[in-house]
Amino acid sequence: MQYICKKNRMTNLIVGTVAFDAIETPYGKTDKIVGGAATYISLSASFFTDKLNLVSVVGGDFPDSAIKMLQNHNVDTSGLQIKKNEKTFFWSGRYHNNMNSRDTIETQLNVLETFDPIVPKEFSESEFLMLGNLVPSVQQKVLDQMTKRPKLIVLDTMNFWMDNCWDDLIEALKNVDVLTINDEEAQQLSGEHSLVKAAKKIRTMGPKYLIIKKGEHGALLFGNNKIFSAPALPLEKVFDPTGAGDSFAGGFIGYLSNQIEISFDKMKTAVIYGSVMASFCVEKFGTERLTEITKQDVLERAQKFIDLSSFDI
Repeated sequence: MQYICKKNRMTNLIVGTVAFDAIETPYGKTDKIVGGAATYISLSASFFTDKLNLVSVVGGDFPDSAIKMLQNHNVDTSGLQIKKNEKTFFWSGRYHNNMNSRDTIETQLNVLETFDPIVPKEFSESEFLMLGNLVPSVQQKVLDQMTKRPKLIVLDTMNFWMDNCWDDLIEALKNVDVLTINDEEAQQLSGEHSLVKAAKKIRTMGPKYLIIKKGEHGALLFGNNKIFSAPALPLEKVFDPTGAGDSFAGGFIGYLSNQIEISFDKMKTAVIYGSVMASFCVEKFGTERLTEITKQDVLERAQKFIDLSSFDI
């Protein structure tokens, strides 16, 4: 497996939520902890690059220590809006015994309700853009502020936006290179039950590549008339699936930002690294596991993925 670079000349712009979560799983529950798509993406990507730019919004209740934690992971937080007199976005949820489904207990949009993303001038020429799960119109506003087209644009979305912001989502999809969604979302977006047919239809909407995440069953990469299936690492316990998809996205784009060229083969490796980061994320609640692992841990787990799926005929 290729070495994870310490220094990177390509800059990454990450846009998404920085938030609070409260989580309950069969293994326990938490009070309010730091979460949010952009938080997980940034922490995960930091193992591959030292040039991370963040655009998001928090309230005055968000702790300085959490911002410092991001900064310690090479994240430039000068694009993080802090609204002193408002509260940070909050989500609480309860996972079922199989950990594949969850119930939302409470959602407080707070500062996210009026979030107007402002991309600092020094961020507007970032070579890699990761649009985390957000209102599609907000994702489009970020695209509109880029002074040159990034080398790679990755967008994540979910079924809620398909239900409520269909036209805006379809418009945003026209401008992206890679879309990451789960299998149910792929079926909803395409209207097709077969994931192969779904991928073919979705790629006519704009994305050149499509990643369909299947949780404990791995991930599929579609592009260039090719399909790659990545395994999921069997784990003894999954403590908290929150942020796994975002950690996947961070590992994916973080790895690619170290590559001179973008190809299907490079994306295959990026999918493996994304799967590696997701497998770490679920081992503890919230961001805890991502903040304690090392680059050597990442490399060793990547080898486990290779061993899991390699064979001779």
